[in-house]
Amino acid sequence: MRNLQDTNEVLFYHYITSNIEASLPLIYTPTVGYACQHFSEIWRKNRGVFIAWEDRNNIESILRNVLSDDIKIIVVTDGERILGLGDQGIGGMGIPIGKLSLYTACGGIAPHQCLPIMLDVGTNNKELLNNPLYMGARHSRVSEAEYFEFIDIVVSAIERRWPGVLLQFEDFALQHATPLLKEYQDKLCCFNDDIQGTAAVALGSILAACLHNKTSLSDQRIMFVGAGSAGCGIAELIVSALKADGVDEDVARSHIFLVDKDGLVLKDTPALTDFQYRLAHARETLPFSPDGKNIAALINCIQPSILIGVSGVPGLFTEEVVKSMHSCASTPIIFPLSNPTSRVEALPEDIIEWTEGNVIIATGSPFAPVMYKGHRHIISQCNNSYIFPGLGLGVLLSNAKRVTENMFLAASKVLALSSPLLKDPHGALLPELTNIHEISKKIAIAVALAGAEDGVATRMMESELEDKLEDMFWKPEYQNYRRISF
Repeated sequence: MRNLQDTNEVLFYHYITSNIEASLPLIYTPTVGYACQHFSEIWRKNRGVFIAWEDRNNIESILRNVLSDDIKIIVVTDGERILGLGDQGIGGMGIPIGKLSLYTACGGIAPHQCLPIMLDVGTNNKELLNNPLYMGARHSRVSEAEYFEFIDIVVSAIERRWPGVLLQFEDFALQHATPLLKEYQDKLCCFNDDIQGTAAVALGSILAACLHNKTSLSDQRIMFVGAGSAGCGIAELIVSALKADGVDEDVARSHIFLVDKDGLVLKDTPALTDFQYRLAHARETLPFSPDGKNIAALINCIQPSILIGVSGVPGLFTEEVVKSMHSCASTPIIFPLSNPTSRVEALPEDIIEWTEGNVIIATGSPFAPVMYKGHRHIISQCNNSYIFPGLGLGVLLSNAKRVTENMFLAASKVLALSSPLLKDPHGALLPELTNIHEISKKIAIAVALAGAEDGVATRMMESELEDKLEDMFWKPEYQNYRRISF
């Protein structure tokens, strides 16, 4: 597939878009995880830009080697937290390549306008450092001060080379992801897909489930197992959605419960990050003893209606945990979102059996439908590709200068209203990916309108946006050329 992409992009994307559901697991999760782990061993041809820390004084000239001045979207990673696989060094380049393939296949962004960038600041993966085939820098990751200085040099150089480009931060480690987003989100057009994209597709899935259950978001108590940037990003977007519905912020935060390896996250939990502290509960405000690490026991105390797994710990949602959720809600919403498949908190077939089929599930990796007592349960993948291609398309469509929270909320609402479950009680929670172009276009329009409302994008009539969208939506078709004289 990569060879075809490198030699005939039109044919590559024609095949992908014609077989999107079968192709997605090949060009992204779970296959991309294997590709990242073995990147140096299976490398065939260069794609994208590699920038090493040692080249920090030559970044301008490196970026000038990219001949195109028409780059519109860049996906950048440092390879430190690749999926649930940890530090993969320059092997992390597989993620930007895969993500940008989805921008084109799902969002109609022309491939020549996309650029993957890998920042090589070393690796702490001893297996890679000892591998004679590893092509990255053979040293440990640079210090924090050196790291943030390097990132700032790179981001500034990118902005000078391609002013207004949409910059997507991808698979940065917990201690870097949120600080980088906070540093740059008000300075340039950027977002972090692990935090904000994951949050938007999760929120859209939750809203769809609430619509199906004929409940509102404000009726839910939501428990997160895993308190990293992804889980906290989902939680914060839920808080924003509740506030947009008129719920007081303190009340909105009282609906959220974070659990990590040491138990319920509290204000007095040691070594909390700022984004974790904002979501932590004060011990004295809880009507139960918050101590203990047993997830099922915490569920019985908290009585959540929604359980979200972002822990990366396989099998963490045991039968006891799932049955505790079922005792709290007649139709619990359970999302084991960790990926790749080897890291999922519970298998869908087990969750369905333990809840006697009365459950709404979405996963972070693809799973086949499950038959239970004669009924076919379609397992929707809570895949960021439902959101970020349409978001990027909307940014380009409206010439947005920033990416705002309201743009993600708008995307989530479009996804929720696209749920087949709203029309068919036995339907999937999320629409089929065969409809991804239609969904991406709707999201793009909603994002453009939200951006204009926030004052960061060009204000246009919806009909104008629709016409412009059709003109700019790239299709994998061979063009007719004619020779001209110089």
